[in-house]
Amino acid sequence: MKIALIGYGKMGKAIEGFALQRNHSIVAKVDANHPAEILKIKEADVAIEFSQPDAVIENLKACFDAEVPVVCGTTGWLERKNEITTYCKDHNGTFLYASNFSLGVNLFFRLNEILASMMNPYETYDVAIDEIHHTQKKDAPSGTAITLAEGILKEIDRKKNWVKGDNSNQSELAIHSFREDPAPGTHTVKYTSAIDDIEIKHTAHSRDGFAMGALLVAEWIRDKKGVLHMGDFLKL
Repeated sequence: MKIALIGYGKMGKAIEGFALQRNHSIVAKVDANHPAEILKIKEADVAIEFSQPDAVIENLKACFDAEVPVVCGTTGWLERKNEITTYCKDHNGTFLYASNFSLGVNLFFRLNEILASMMNPYETYDVAIDEIHHTQKKDAPSGTAITLAEGILKEIDRKKNWVKGDNSNQSELAIHSFREDPAPGTHTVKYTSAIDDIEIKHTAHSRDGFAMGALLVAEWIRDKKGVLHMGDFLKL
């Protein structure tokens, strides 16, 4: 399979390593120092996009224009996701976005929703999310934390929106972000009452799970059409 890597930082290089191990070829490596590489994406069977929030929109549109399926893991741009979804459909494109491609994290997302559904009747428990990442991560809260928050908001009626930092009232879901090295990513969902606490936690040990997950999705998506989700890939 011919792959275009859009974003050639630490994640891009990790994906490249696994791709070469699986006998794929890299036909383009796009980054800030080599923007012209974007012109080579039409040679690819699939593109994998891990760039920056200020570049992701144009990168994704370039993939749709070139009729190349694209897997995207860039976070920090979701206020424009509807625009990209519409553009993909209008161009009969193929697109899958995930805030995290780790198999373990996606199982954690499902567990989070199940637990939230169980906790919904018990208003004596408040819930909050803590996330820890390395200091080079530019967006906060993390995309993974936001996905966890969305799962909780879907299931717990008393929570109406998430906020960064402490909440000011019980309808808000607090997300606390911490940046320290080294930390590939730790996410904790904690329910607290005067009597006891309940928490679930996912800790990543390296980027390998994210990189391999993105590559496996890219292998799967190349013959698909439309706007897809990790639930489609994992059949969760």
